[in-house]
Amino acid sequence: MWAFESCIPLLIFTSLIRPRLRLARHKHDQNRQDSPCSAFDGSSIEHHQTNRSTLTAMALPRALLQYICSIVLFVATVHALKFDLAADGKQRCIRNFVGKDTLVVVTATVGGFKGDGQRVNMHIRDAVGNEYGRPQDVAGEQRTVFHSHADAAFDVCFENLNSGARGTPFRHIELDIDIGADAKDWSAIQASEKLKPVETELRRIEEELTEVVNEMDYLRTREVKLRDTNESTNTRVKWFGIGTTLLLVALWAWQIMYLRAYFRSKHLI
Repeated sequence: MWAFESCIPLLIFTSLIRPRLRLARHKHDQNRQDSPCSAFDGSSIEHHQTNRSTLTAMALPRALLQYICSIVLFVATVHALKFDLAADGKQRCIRNFVGKDTLVVVTATVGGFKGDGQRVNMHIRDAVGNEYGRPQDVAGEQRTVFHSHADAAFDVCFENLNSGARGTPFRHIELDIDIGADAKDWSAIQASEKLKPVETELRRIEEELTEVVNEMDYLRTREVKLRDTNESTNTRVKWFGIGTTLLLVALWAWQIMYLRAYFRSKHLI
């Protein structure tokens, strides 16, 4: 949601530029129509070229702002989830991918209270075996902050154990996962570094763009690894096929020689 709010000033600014840009273009076209012989006047030609460069200079900031805003809206995602967890002892996990050395803040708000016959336990781990937290008997808000140790998916698992409640009770859980720039407290950063609101928004956009660049680098690295794996597999399959063919040819030649010797020993040929 913060990305949409941060883009509102940019959209307002571009909406203010657009009428001025259209008005300037209209005046430019009207001047060209009012002076049809201006093509033979050097000063008029220079004036038209200046107007054209001015229009281009006015259009560039608008396009740049729209491009930045679209990137921010594309990058920013909301990781909020609400669900009910029955007290049946089964785990329910939510998986998300994160890059290495990335700040992650997991905030879980569990309904109910301690001693109501239910016991909600959490377990945060990644796909390579790293554990980041195991809170027990969670009730209310539980906040877990960690830095990822590997480029891998991590799971936030919940289990609700029935410790005396009747029937099949449940707990209402609200989970919020903030990753990277979303996990930082920008209000505290603004207060500590004495930044203006615009500077804070630019810092936030810079963090988001840095995450995009890192993600592209990671994807390029994975593409290189997958290409090397494909080439290695192709080479192995090729040599396996060649070896199989040579083995079949050798078996065929041995069989012909054996049958020929056998038939000669029996005086059949």
